[in-house]
Order: sequence, then structure tokens, then C-alpha cells
Amino acid sequence: MSVGACTVKEKQMISTNELSTLPGTTVYGSDGEKIGRAGQAYVDDQSGQPEWVTVNTGLFGTKETFVPLQGAQLSGDGLTVPFTKDHVKDAPNVDPENGHLDESEEQRLFAHYELGGAGSGGDGQTGTVSGGGGGVGHATDGAGFSSEDEAATVGHDTSGPTTDEAMTRSEEQLQVGTESRESGRARLRKYVVTEQQTVQVPVTREEVRIEREPITDANVGEAMDGPAISEEEHEVVLHEEQPVVDKQAVPVERVRLGKEQVTEQETVSEQVRQERIEAEGPGVTDDRA
Repeated sequence: MSVGACTVKEKQMISTNELSTLPGTTVYGSDGEKIGRAGQAYVDDQSGQPEWVTVNTGLFGTKETFVPLQGAQLSGDGLTVPFTKDHVKDAPNVDPENGHLDESEEQRLFAHYELGGAGSGGDGQTGTVSGGGGGVGHATDGAGFSSEDEAATVGHDTSGPTTDEAMTRSEEQLQVGTESRESGRARLRKYVVTEQQTVQVPVTREEVRIEREPITDANVGEAMDGPAISEEEHEVVLHEEQPVVDKQAVPVERVRLGKEQVTEQETVSEQVRQERIEAEGPGVTDDRA
């Protein structure tokens, strides 16, 4: 069934000779933004031409997204695809673990990237035709091997796609970073309180003291001044100090909020997956044993 797929002349394709350089290559969008790193390349079952590549996106590259290789350009800086980063991240979620794309999955991807549907594979079209297993494309190990080359390989994976003479063991590693976020706010607030204050103040007062002096030649004249016998009154004015209280507002200090950075160790725990490889069969030894 032909649904108007793009032609090779219209869209430049990655050659099978370049597949070995794709895994781990940095992938950039048409807007120049980094999308992620290339994973598996998928080739057409009939033509053997590379059509898709998975890109590890998301936090720490935990999500794999399918991107068409039509119009992609491979250079020393990486792989540039003719789609924006947001366009790629919004692609349908297709599980790449089975190593094969069925027709319905590829049609969903074609619709998302607006590339048309499956073609007949003739006239230079990069159409997708169902293979023997009913699928439209399978993963390649990066060296360009397809199902037609199975007989020429040293070994093959009995559970899925053809491999070379060795298995690659992979493991997840934690990549921990930091980000700044608001943890709280501090503020200064000024308010008035009233308290009782006691102060010792010295005060002075005048008191009356009777002074007596004998009659002498020096004061006899003053003593004899006036009648010999009479009634008299004599008074003095007494003074005393009293505390006088006055209040005055005076500045005593300036207060401001300052910030300082404090570094402490925080433990991060997360589960990671590791692949294990075991050999089975008679006469098999493990060099690491």
C-alpha cells in the first residue's frame, strides 16, 4: 500500500556505513537545541536502509524516543534532525526493547512527524514494507547488519536481532546534580513594646539645723540690738530637688538581613539496573572467575 512516502532525492538519508558511528552521538534539533544521545538505529526489513534512530531524552536520558533519519545530517559535531526538540519529545511512546517496529507503531510515528505512511519500496521511495515477521523495521547493532546478513555473522542473538561475536553489558549509573529552589523567606519586622525602667537619681534637699554661739566681744553688739525682753519669729526658706523625667528617642543600632551559603552533605539513594552475562554450555569457563 503506497501512501506518498518521501523520496530519497527529497530527503537525505544516513548510509549503512555511518550506522556504527550513531550510538552515543549527540542529537540536535533543527532549532539547534540538544535533544539527547542516539541509541539504536532501525533499518527497513526489505531495503535494509536506515529509517529510524532512538534518542535518549528526559532526566538523565531515561526515555527513548524514535526520530526519523530522513533529512538527518551527520557531522563531527553530532546528528542534526529536521525537527525541533519539543516535536521530538512529544513523539508517541513506542517501546524499543523488542528490537522491532510493527506497522501500527510506525504509522503513529509517521503521523506525528507528518512524513506520510508506508510506501511500496519502489521508484526510489523510502517506503516501509512488512517483513516476514509482519513488522516494518528492525533494530541494527550499528554495524549495518540486517536479517539478510545473518548467515555471514559470527554469532546471533537467539532471542532477537542479529549481533556480532560479543555482547555488550550495560549498566545504569547515577548522575546526581543540584538545582536551586526557594526554601523559605526571612523578614525583619519592627514593633513597639513598653517596659518599666528604674533609674537611681541623686536629689538634694535643705534641712534646718539650730546653731548656737556664745556672746563674745565680736557679736555683743548684735546681741544687744533691740529690746532687752521681747517675742520674735524668724523663718528660713527650705529647698529640695525633685526628679524630672523626660523621654527622647535615640538610635541605638542598625539591623539588616544577610545571607550566607552553608554546604552540607546529603545522601541520595536510587535504584540502578545492571546487566549480567552468564555463559552456559559444556567446557565454558569465565576468565573473571
